[in-house]
Amino acid sequence: MTSQVATHSANPFVDPSLNSSRGEFVEASTLIVGRNASLTLGTDSLIVLDEGFVARETTNCCGLLPSKSKTTRAIPFFNILWAALSDYDITIHYAHPTSKNVVRAAYVEYLIDKPERPKVTIWIAKLLDRAYGVSQRNKRIKVLINPCGGKGNAQKLYSRDIEPIFAAAGCIVDVERTQFQGHAAELAEKLDTNAYDVIASCSGDGLPHEVFNGLGRKPDAKSALSKVAVVQLPCGTGNAMSWNLYGTDSTSMAALCIVKGIRTPLDLTSITQGDRRTLSFLSQSFGIVAECDLGTDNIRWMGSARFTYGILVRLLGKTVYPCDVAVKVEIETKTQIRDHYQVQSSRRSIDDVRQNSKSEETHNSSITEELPALRYGSIMDELPEGWNLVPEDKIGNFYAGNMAYMAPDTKFFPATLPNDGCLDLVTIDGDCSRISALKCLLAVEDGSLFDLPQVRYRKISGYRLIPKGRKSGCISIDGERFPFEPFQAEVHKGLGTVLSKNGLIYEAKGVSAGGYSDTA
Repeated sequence: MTSQVATHSANPFVDPSLNSSRGEFVEASTLIVGRNASLTLGTDSLIVLDEGFVARETTNCCGLLPSKSKTTRAIPFFNILWAALSDYDITIHYAHPTSKNVVRAAYVEYLIDKPERPKVTIWIAKLLDRAYGVSQRNKRIKVLINPCGGKGNAQKLYSRDIEPIFAAAGCIVDVERTQFQGHAAELAEKLDTNAYDVIASCSGDGLPHEVFNGLGRKPDAKSALSKVAVVQLPCGTGNAMSWNLYGTDSTSMAALCIVKGIRTPLDLTSITQGDRRTLSFLSQSFGIVAECDLGTDNIRWMGSARFTYGILVRLLGKTVYPCDVAVKVEIETKTQIRDHYQVQSSRRSIDDVRQNSKSEETHNSSITEELPALRYGSIMDELPEGWNLVPEDKIGNFYAGNMAYMAPDTKFFPATLPNDGCLDLVTIDGDCSRISALKCLLAVEDGSLFDLPQVRYRKISGYRLIPKGRKSGCISIDGERFPFEPFQAEVHKGLGTVLSKNGLIYEAKGVSAGGYSDTA
């Protein structure tokens, strides 16, 4: 079968950006593979034109009935996993959608004549450049599988949905199963950070929490947290990390997003209790949310609905959680927060992301320090200067978040940004009317919580919380139960690293200067 490279200025499949009005050299965009097929680099997709598609797929009634098969197939560049040229053919691996939320590894393959190989090599380089952009290719991934997470089917999901995607993309993968709680932290602490680019947890949000803390225990914690991206392959109950970074809890879609993920700095928060220091990547809660998160394990069979059920019961009961709170506020009003979100979420173009990635790589080689010092001190120290401890005797919900989604369709923090150096703090009084309480619950699901007058929303860089009025209760850090005792939090801007779809904002609805709007 003969292959040939050609440029067609009038071809609708050709990327317009390849046209030149100044007579500059235009790189070939179409690869002719045989008499009946061609591969074209379009604006945002690889266009596969192959009359053989019809011949191969016409199996109805001996071919007598009309076929619905098409000769053209558009494969988005985002779905292109890899392309390679062997002795005789070109093979293109891609993620083929089999339903709205599922992709499967697939490929197309065509014979290539030997004289065309140099041109085909150039064409493949262009394809991969379009497919990956600023994202790293052939990522080296340490996969941790929690066999007990969620419904206990993480191993099955990995083998069926994830492993084929990673293999087709040419990722170098090392798989290990966690044996006990805290095992992921031990593995991360001992990890050779020069050998891996990514730690991917097949789990809920518990394993990423352990991984961040394991990396944080290393002697060169800052370097480790900067070099190795921490990601989630959603196999748990809430899967908040995956919802925020990839906009999905589909394991196959998340695998594709990790293959194509862009390195993104992530704020981490130090939590001090007694003489202990823990890193938090997701949220901290005291009051209704903590009680619902940790106090509903007996109805875990309900899935994410157990959070809604727990919140509803406590809201209608007008439950309050007295405490003393001191907060370091960075942005006070909702109007200012909207403006801040707009400025920060549009602060960089994709070219800036590319340059930032290169700058980070250069900077990472010189980072060897331990975790950053606590500029506000710990819970054992005197209250930081300028902080005021305020009695909050009627508080119903104290919730600080670093990501927008806390569970599917639950966007508590629509103004959060991965790397603005702030936690978003939501506080709601527990003695509000039942009607107001129900409005809050409904607003969480439809994304309008930010605008409710009974919801106080601030951006903060630290706080201290001291429970009072009861001997026992729930404090949740990243969904994990912590002792019911005073604690202090402090944000570290960009200390961690994750992989996201765009490198700028979360995959959630954000806030705009004019009110709540879809910016993701």
